[in-house]
Amino acid sequence: MTQIIPLLAFQDNYIWVISAPDSEWCLVVDPGDANVVSNYLAQTNKKLLAALITHHHADHTGGLTALALQWPALRIIGPAAEHARIPTLTELVKDGDRVSLPELNCQFEVFAIPGHTQGHIAFYSAPVLFCGDTLFSGGCGRLLEGEFTTSAVSMFQSLQRLCLLPDTTQIYCTHEYTLANLRFALSVEPNNADLVHYQQQCQIKRDNFQPTLPSNLAIEKKVNPFLRCNNNDLQTKHSQKSAQSLFTYLRMSKDQFKS
Repeated sequence: MTQIIPLLAFQDNYIWVISAPDSEWCLVVDPGDANVVSNYLAQTNKKLLAALITHHHADHTGGLTALALQWPALRIIGPAAEHARIPTLTELVKDGDRVSLPELNCQFEVFAIPGHTQGHIAFYSAPVLFCGDTLFSGGCGRLLEGEFTTSAVSMFQSLQRLCLLPDTTQIYCTHEYTLANLRFALSVEPNNADLVHYQQQCQIKRDNFQPTLPSNLAIEKKVNPFLRCNNNDLQTKHSQKSAQSLFTYLRMSKDQFKS
């Protein structure tokens, strides 16, 4: 049975490790810190098979050079569109490609989900989604490349695409931003009972030093304002006339939000 565990890196990053009890191999997702990964490998006596990379930011790629030196056969799989910014990639993938890892008996489908960066991708193997900095629990990534309005359209379309996945999809994003995101979500929709309940559950987890992740898509559709932009009541409340305009308004508001 495949196991997925988080390794805490920096202040609030998670490096996800996928392994199996009957395999000597493991893979990691977005290893920003090589030391964290190397310590895990030493403690568990695992070998590093591959690294899946969602986008080029240093907190997702900073450990690659050191890990590649330690593991010369390491498969480093990431977005072809960002190869110039991630020169350590050994395998370039794009939307619709499949990544096979027979040593762990798993296969991932690649989704292009631009918005946070223009070449951002996700890796999906039902019911698991590694979505980097695109979809967070209770929120979504900032728009950091290109003109804001154009990037907002890209991000909205990316999130809508992810919403088409089964509700059972488990959301493995890369940051423990949940409580901060939910504070903003409550400012948008304070009377959402599902949101209030979810915030309470997440607070208990963090009080006990537990991750709030993974979330799942069914919950996110109920509590995440960036996935609820088709809600006519929310559009009316915030004086917006379409789902896209509400999304753009909310993303701008989140950038300025002081919790």
